[in-house]
Amino acid sequence: MSAQGDCDFLVKRARELVAEDPWAAKAWLITARTLYPTDFNIQYEMYMIERNAERTTSAGRLLYDIFINFPDQPVVWREITVITAALRNDSQDKHALFLKGVFETLPGPVQCQMLLKATEQCFNTLEKAEMLLLLLRRFPESVVQHGVSLGESLLEAENAEDLDTPVNCFRKLFVCDVLPLIVNNVEMRLPSSLLYKYMHTAAEFYIGYVTRGPCADTQLQGSQEVAGLKSPGLGRGQRYVIDGLSEKSSVVAEPWERLLEIVGVVGARCEWQGEKGSRTYTELLQRVKDLCRYLPSLEGETLSHCCSQIVTCSTLVLFHSSYLYVSAVQPSLFQGHNSLASTPWVLLEDLSSVFNDVEVERSSGKHTHKKRKLADGREKTMSSDDEDALGKGRGRHILVNKTEMMGWVETLEHFRTARESWDLLHSHDTLESEFNKICTAWKTENWLWYRIFLTDMIIYQGQYRKALSSLVQMSSLQPQSSLTAASNLETHRAVIQQASCHYALGEHRLACEKVLEVVSGLVPQNQEPVKCSEESSRARGKPRKGNDLRLVPCTSKDILPFCLQLMLACFKLRAFADGSRDDLALGHVIVLLQHDWPLGEALFLKAVDRICDHGSFQYENFFNYVTNIDMLEEFAYLRTTEGGRVQLELLPNQGLLIKNPSPALGVELNTLLLPGAQKADRHHTVTRGITKGVKEDFRLAMDRQVSRCGENLLSVLHRFCINEKIILIQSLP
Repeated sequence: MSAQGDCDFLVKRARELVAEDPWAAKAWLITARTLYPTDFNIQYEMYMIERNAERTTSAGRLLYDIFINFPDQPVVWREITVITAALRNDSQDKHALFLKGVFETLPGPVQCQMLLKATEQCFNTLEKAEMLLLLLRRFPESVVQHGVSLGESLLEAENAEDLDTPVNCFRKLFVCDVLPLIVNNVEMRLPSSLLYKYMHTAAEFYIGYVTRGPCADTQLQGSQEVAGLKSPGLGRGQRYVIDGLSEKSSVVAEPWERLLEIVGVVGARCEWQGEKGSRTYTELLQRVKDLCRYLPSLEGETLSHCCSQIVTCSTLVLFHSSYLYVSAVQPSLFQGHNSLASTPWVLLEDLSSVFNDVEVERSSGKHTHKKRKLADGREKTMSSDDEDALGKGRGRHILVNKTEMMGWVETLEHFRTARESWDLLHSHDTLESEFNKICTAWKTENWLWYRIFLTDMIIYQGQYRKALSSLVQMSSLQPQSSLTAASNLETHRAVIQQASCHYALGEHRLACEKVLEVVSGLVPQNQEPVKCSEESSRARGKPRKGNDLRLVPCTSKDILPFCLQLMLACFKLRAFADGSRDDLALGHVIVLLQHDWPLGEALFLKAVDRICDHGSFQYENFFNYVTNIDMLEEFAYLRTTEGGRVQLELLPNQGLLIKNPSPALGVELNTLLLPGAQKADRHHTVTRGITKGVKEDFRLAMDRQVSRCGENLLSVLHRFCINEKIILIQSLP
């Protein structure tokens, strides 16, 4: 029998004895190894017996022998691959722990050599990187030799894949695993330019990770069989989004804190001014604000070094604070948002003064009103339980109902901090230039969430024309997904801001068009019980100067009232313009004043005064939309002798009936008083038949209208906006 045949016989005999007598099998193999010390099959069979029996020490010793003596055997590398996979995995099952224990029994140099050789056997970029990362973690001294090359290979692989997002498996492995090893190794001597490059690479990843959209799959296999997360509609290059062998490994814990740690380490290594190595984002901003004072006196390399510190820190604070602000006002943009708190909020002009900025004249010569619910001299006070303002910048406040927005103080503080960072980055040409380079590299023009912050900031600054352009740009970034309730709210958010900006610019017709576009998509809520006047006055507070803004929940319940107020503000200016008469605009004002009654009672009484001054009033939609009992009583009173016998044309075709009576009726009608005529000529002599008919129709219409006073007022006003859309828009210049 040949030597090879003898070896095969001994191995076969040992295998047969393993099940019934493992010690006898082991004796056969020891004998075989003594006879044939260079035979691979004998030594590998000995290893497999110990491995299957999970005897860690002896298996490790035998693995060492076959690795040293037979390094080119494919079966050896298959076994090493299984062991290194267990090392890379966080699994705690019994077999994986055994394999890790076998590896731990090997001498350190052998472990290092084994990992290096295992790396050379890998052809998959990610697998090779993970294997080398395992080496760097176990042998920190190897970071100096392999750290930068590993990082660059991952970044090159990312570029080669032509990925559309920084949130991908290559970037994650580099930023979360490789970069901390590089920057924390004191033996590494890297130039500042490379450190800045790596820090910005990390910042782009972490910011992209926390701001990724909500439609991400927890598991997705890419072409390299790597699990990941993916948003729908992404391109070919976005197959790899988050690397990981399991869903757990796809999660990056505390990304903002990790980024801050990287910034602290890199800042210390780049010898930043006043760098402590550990700061909060607020402290970062405060430090660079102090540094900005010295910029005019710096030049050359010192200026460049200082600017790099200021731009990096301010940029990170800007994106950190603006993200926190937008995640509060439009949380549905981000993954993991709380669906219970996903209502968008929208920053709009504060219109609470629309009811309060008209002084009602009550001289003895004026009309004596039927109703006087507003007691003279009564002061309206703001309830701190309902409304608060935080922050004063450029003379503006941002008002928010703190009972509806949880964490409103922090939200407005984040908005203020982000604005400060933006202002600082644009306070010096060099700073602005460097910041723009970062924005271009990161393609921030495609970040919808950031565009939302920029738009709100521009509105806060009063640059309404620029804000309108930004809102148009924002619409192009809006995902063209199915028209869900959330997407409808987001659409309303942009359109209602456009209406608010047009109003602030004095473009009332455009404002009205946008408002009516929004109203058409709203559903009026059930009417809430009407508060008494004193409760309403406390809820509204003292009138402001009209320069404030308000954060409003983007819901039908809150947006419809704002739309009605904005329309009222537009028509009020036209209805009460000096030296002109516009009954149509005045009628629209009266209809709209019904909302939030009796807050608009003073304005309504001024409208009544104007009607009395003119001696007549024509508004044929009166009985379609006016259901307020106080208003109905006031108009009924105007027809009486005590009320001035004002000529009211409130019924459809009533004016035509009076001005052009049918000849068949045999009536004659004196010349009607034209606008601007003397009040003394106010009353007309008409035939008794016509007068009686008109009065009877008016009385019957008024009786019917009183029965409608219990209708849902919001539904009535919503119907008014929908049905009269064309005439409302045409009523404005």
